[in-house]
Amino acid sequence: MEVITWINRILFILFFVLSAYQFLYIPVSLIKKPRHRAEATLHRYAILIAARNEEAVIGDLLDSIKQQDYPAELVDVYVVADNCTDHTARVCRSRGAHVYERHNKTLVGKGYALQALLNHIPQEKYDAFLVFDADNLLSPNYMTEMNKTFSDGYRVITSYRNSKNYGDNWISAGYALWFLREARYLNGARMAMGNSCAVSGTGFLFSRQVLEEHGGWHYFLLTEDIEFTVDLVTGGEVIGYCPTAVFYDEQPTRFSQSWRQRLRWSRGFLQVFRHYGGRLLRGIFRGSFSCYDMTMNIMPTAVLTVAGLLTNVVGTAYQFATNGNVAALWLSVLHMFSGLFLTVFILGLITTVTEWRNIHCPGWKKVLFTFTFPFFMSTYIPICIASMFVKAGWKPIRHERSMKLSQVLRKDATL
Repeated sequence: MEVITWINRILFILFFVLSAYQFLYIPVSLIKKPRHRAEATLHRYAILIAARNEEAVIGDLLDSIKQQDYPAELVDVYVVADNCTDHTARVCRSRGAHVYERHNKTLVGKGYALQALLNHIPQEKYDAFLVFDADNLLSPNYMTEMNKTFSDGYRVITSYRNSKNYGDNWISAGYALWFLREARYLNGARMAMGNSCAVSGTGFLFSRQVLEEHGGWHYFLLTEDIEFTVDLVTGGEVIGYCPTAVFYDEQPTRFSQSWRQRLRWSRGFLQVFRHYGGRLLRGIFRGSFSCYDMTMNIMPTAVLTVAGLLTNVVGTAYQFATNGNVAALWLSVLHMFSGLFLTVFILGLITTVTEWRNIHCPGWKKVLFTFTFPFFMSTYIPICIASMFVKAGWKPIRHERSMKLSQVLRKDATL
């Protein structure tokens, strides 16, 4: 039993040591602010949207694009209506977007849809491309702020990810708080330190030059955003971050939907490491901290979780078979998970306090969901384990709630 207890302690210490640098990110992001170095130059952009049966929400995104304070003649919107059976294409055309209807039940996923869309537009007309999901909403100055960072010389840029429905329940709040932390305390610190940031799902820009150098868009794993990030970082690209370009997306509210989505993400992390792990490790040995950072973001949780689970299952079975006393072992497990819970709670608390004004829901919900955040994150444990053994395919997340930006911002009006 002592052996199992010590293994639990070692696993916890190992996890803490590998991830401790992220605690150092917190003061860096609070103290050191990125500044624009160059005079902003107006560039021409193509906005890319992959949509599948999104007629309920995509109109709101297109309206928020029209309301940008950036010159409208320098922005074109392209939508791939991917295997749609509703009126997504009609809604987009009625709002002036260029629409390509794709019907392919074999090559399924956002990566394939983006590739098809890029192959159907005149790429040479644009300096850069921005990718959004159909449920997104953009702050009015989004394009202007991204253009400033692009003018600074960054060829790939991610932005500040906020949520439309933070206050719905503990699931949507769990997602939202994690993305706020990722924006402020991961990408914010990386940008301040001159390291590469990470693209997360949507709300990112890449230049035409990057697209040409990589021979087009060829990212088709379950987490194409992470694959895109790792491919660039291992190639020496420094991805930038624009904290003043804010967009909002809708988070799942049902656990079954959340499980399916995060299972795909976890499986996708494993795919990315299998395909790019060698390049990441070579980058680490060459002294690339960004490669180490990206490795820590896609691998340790799953590996250490499975190692801890197997260790404790074997230990419990052995203890029960020999003397029937497993109390001390379970106490060790409780101590380990209590430490993890406390760590996650502190991270959530810091994010809630510093991003309070950016969380759009009543104050009592902000407090409540800070306490539920560790429980949400703990559900990743069975998800990580399942991802090792269960195949996860790409399935769309349905969005049916139409919402304007003004409605999102009014949610905390009671404060």
